Amino acid sequence: MTRWIYNADHRRRPHVHPLASPSGAVLTRDAPDDHPWHHALWFTIKFVNGENFWEEVPPYGVLRHVDPGTLHWIRPDRDTVAIVEQRSITEVDLGDDAYALDWSISLEPQADVVLDRTPFTTWGGYGGLSLRGRPDWTDTRLLLADGSTHDRVLGRRSPWCDLSGRVDGGQAGVLVLHGPENPRHPVPWYGSTRAATYGDEGWSNFLNAAFLWDEPLSVAAGSVLSLLFRVVVHDGVWARERCAAEWSRWTGT
Repeated sequence: MTRWIYNADHRRRPHVHPLASPSGAVLTRDAPDDHPWHHALWFTIKFVNGENFWEEVPPYGVLRHVDPGTLHWIRPDRDTVAIVEQRSITEVDLGDDAYALDWSISLEPQADVVLDRTPFTTWGGYGGLSLRGRPDWTDTRLLLADGSTHDRVLGRRSPWCDLSGRVDGGQAGVLVLHGPENPRHPVPWYGSTRAATYGDEGWSNFLNAAFLWDEPLSVAAGSVLSLLFRVVVHDGVWARERCAAEWSRWTGT
């Protein structure tokens, strides 16, 4: 089967879905009822100069490809381009039990911008590269580089975070590596395994590399904000040592 599909022509948010493990288990969920603006594996920012590019509740901004590598972040007026993004996603073979998607993102504002989030209270803090998993991907846990495991992560910093659990009679996971040259590395993570976070039962399986968690980020017109990520899709529930080995393989450290 095809291991992943990039939905480049989506009218609101280009995203990867389905994202499947090497053994064939689809791990992502697109537009769930509780948060229909969650699009499987995707990248966007909550606020650009106060305008919403996250929730798809009018008025909101959209991201649209104008050629295979270029996206326009279009303001809610559906006319003005706030940011021009260069994006590439490249698959890397990591053996029989894993592969990676290397994300390269460059954001060039067309006017001075402030990238921001809703400050965390009982929710918030998110923005950037995000994953929403299947609700029947069960017994999941979040693993950080210090070896700690969590049902929920609220702004803890780590160079990587792994979400793994049981699915389709087997085990699989997604390891997200945050580029060491990215701003605010190691990044704060915002994630949850349980849907009770959203007031529902079951499994939410949400993960976000929340680089705006602590404060907004200003980017001047004509400047370029560059971000690199490696998203490792794997069979099995990986221990800290295997995740750390993939970090070393990617960074050479």
